[in-house]
Amino acid sequence: MSGIYIHIPFCKQACYYCDFHFSTSLKKKDELIEALGKELELRKAEFENTLVETIYFGGGTPSLLANDELQFLIDTVHNNYNVIDHPETTLEANPDDLSKDRIVKLSKSPINRLSIGIQSFFETDLKLMNRAHNAEEAKACLEEAVKYFENISLDLIYGIPGASDTQWLKNIEIALSFNVPHISSYALTVEPKTALASFIKKGIIADVDDEQAHEQFYLLKERLEAEGYMHYELSNFGKEGYFSKNNSAYWQGKPYLGIGPSAHSFNGKQRGWNVRNNTKYIKSIQQNKLPIEIETLTKTDRYNEYVMTGLRTIWGVSLTKVENDFGTVFNNYLLEQANVFINQHLLYIDDEHLRVTKKGQFLSDGIASKLFILN
Repeated sequence: MSGIYIHIPFCKQACYYCDFHFSTSLKKKDELIEALGKELELRKAEFENTLVETIYFGGGTPSLLANDELQFLIDTVHNNYNVIDHPETTLEANPDDLSKDRIVKLSKSPINRLSIGIQSFFETDLKLMNRAHNAEEAKACLEEAVKYFENISLDLIYGIPGASDTQWLKNIEIALSFNVPHISSYALTVEPKTALASFIKKGIIADVDDEQAHEQFYLLKERLEAEGYMHYELSNFGKEGYFSKNNSAYWQGKPYLGIGPSAHSFNGKQRGWNVRNNTKYIKSIQQNKLPIEIETLTKTDRYNEYVMTGLRTIWGVSLTKVENDFGTVFNNYLLEQANVFINQHLLYIDDEHLRVTKKGQFLSDGIASKLFILN
């Protein structure tokens, strides 16, 4: 099984913390959509013998596309790829795009999963992040969405400067009141060259407090697990049967095709990424050229990536897989490096799988980097 990710590089306005590729100008939207369809056709041979299980519209803000534009891209996938019946088809959406009428129409389309970028239910947080929606729109869209969609995920951000633990817990309670089956939550991260980084440097916005983010992560984990959500990946919590199939495939090393400017692809041995420029992307596709750079991964690269993604999930890192796929030398190295963290109660071994402890979860990326083999 595999997945297709379609990157929609448009937003109404720029969130201060975002470093994803997007444009706030929609002038080239029609050309871009046509190019996305053509790239899907040009690359169909890559998945000739592969079943497509998921279709994911990410961005940017995919909900800026009209329903007929989304339908065009979905039809193009189905006409060119071997797609399972009823694939998980996800649309990332902003609350301000989800009117009742839009939600009803989407519910009658092949879109069967919404991932809604709430981020916070508090106006002060939304303004600090320069989100396009307000707190009332966040609540209103969820009130309607749950009437028409069973499979909904919402995003929340913690560690926001000025947002107390009490406010964060209130955010969680409001999210839980809508009874959605999946919640993704991320620490506010200061990426280089973003407006947030500039504002912090100038003292306009307070810097992110890592200790507060750490505390809010565990408040989130404790509260959601008490409500029956499984913490199946560092930033993701789902009720049974509602894990993101698209993201789970990525974490488990399954192949995926990334369509659109800046989109990444993976076939198990190679990683590719499209040019991060809308104009160059469109021009290249119009000339029947794929604007993609490809890197062939070494055994060490594949080992490092498996360790990184595995430690973020409840599935952990299979020692048997490391032995079989990479060899005894890699397995012995992994166990030797992991021993330090096992003694610190940050890692443990259970049923031939290396996993992070509750204490180690927030630190899993940093721990994984210490288990890497450096070329």
